[in-house]
Amino acid sequence: MSKILVEVYSPAAGSSYDAFIPLESKMYEVAYLLANTVSELSQGYFKANPEQTIICDRSTGQVFDINRTVEELGLENGAKLMLL
Repeated sequence: MSKILVEVYSPAAGSSYDAFIPLESKMYEVAYLLANTVSELSQGYFKANPEQTIICDRSTGQVFDINRTVEELGLENGAKLMLL
């Protein structure tokens, strides 16, 4: 399984975290994984709610289509994401 390393920023926690995500995964799966991970790492500043979690591009604010894969969205190593 191919993975890429991304930086995930959480405004609620005011912190960034590095995470490996699989290229073949749909973004709704990635949102679920990242929401739970950031919730644990942020010591409660970010509350995981995978059904309402939004992942977007940190620089443009473009919200990613959760029904597309990471690869389909063209994400690469070093991508900067924001978790809302």
